[in-house]
Amino acid sequence: MLASMKVAAGLRTAASRFDSSIEGSGGLAANWVKARGINAKKSCFMCDRQKSAHAVIRDCVACPRNLFIAVVACALLCSGFSADRGVFRFAILGDRTGEAQSGVYEQAWRETAAERPAFVVATGDMIEGLNDATAPAQWAEVERLLRPYRGFPLYAVPGNHDIWSAESERLFERHTGRPLRYSFDYGAAHFTILDNSRTEELSSGELSFLESDLKAHAAQPLKFVLSHRPSWLIDVAVRNPDFALQRLARQYGVQYVIAGHVHQLLRMELGGVTYISMPSSGGHLRASGEYEDGWFFGHALVEVSGAKVDFQIEELKPPHGQGRVTRLADWGMLGLAHRPAAQERRPATRVGAPS
Repeated sequence: MLASMKVAAGLRTAASRFDSSIEGSGGLAANWVKARGINAKKSCFMCDRQKSAHAVIRDCVACPRNLFIAVVACALLCSGFSADRGVFRFAILGDRTGEAQSGVYEQAWRETAAERPAFVVATGDMIEGLNDATAPAQWAEVERLLRPYRGFPLYAVPGNHDIWSAESERLFERHTGRPLRYSFDYGAAHFTILDNSRTEELSSGELSFLESDLKAHAAQPLKFVLSHRPSWLIDVAVRNPDFALQRLARQYGVQYVIAGHVHQLLRMELGGVTYISMPSSGGHLRASGEYEDGWFFGHALVEVSGAKVDFQIEELKPPHGQGRVTRLADWGMLGLAHRPAAQERRPATRVGAPS
């Protein structure tokens, strides 16, 4: 953190010395940027974030001697000022829709952004969808909602409310900037995103992609697999060790398999693999609607330190929750397995309960 602050201070000094845009510079760095068609007045040349958060980059990249500083600075800015990708945290948001509740997703993003994660993964159902005629306007609304959070890379999982037709595929890819299946690395962690938006099971094509992807990234010590529907739910609940996803997870060292769709927080363990169903981040709550049963609005904050992974489950604060915070280990396949002692002792004002 201190090193990041020193770099930022150095960049502020550089910014005070240079007050010209890339277009006005004839330096090597300027030519490099121009050749790639990048408009530094609108976005950062590395990550396409809006320049309002990277204003100092403009001046550094205009000078070849400062290009390296600009690259380093942008990397720091875009990773939540984390100089070491061996230690980082990211957030997981559940479904926005499926009878979306007014104002919930907006609050979920405000609370998530306040924790400055390196990136955010969304488990799908970002629009109500299911209709080609209304989908463009719904995606436009999502873009408006997320505009204040452009600084956080978002990795979207396709949900059944997002994908139902060829046109909906095109809209998803256009508005999220992601294909239906893909993968990415961050530090020592590898993330595989699968598409089961139109089927309860993972198709042979998805399983084939998963195997090829895991094989290509076998060296990554941490592996997460995400899909919208928890197609694994019954197999894991009945302790079946031989279904296809579990075999691949065991073979290639996947530690976590995560899904949305159900809107209920559940945790299950099978053969060294942790399976997680995420709580809702906006879609309606079903069944009992009780917190202890896993029915609440919230998100997960995941901290990675080397090979260690720590999940913190955070319920929304009022008005859409009570701000209760638990560890993933506190939950099981039937909801909250036990109430943490710290939570029992916590005064109501700590969790924002109304007086």
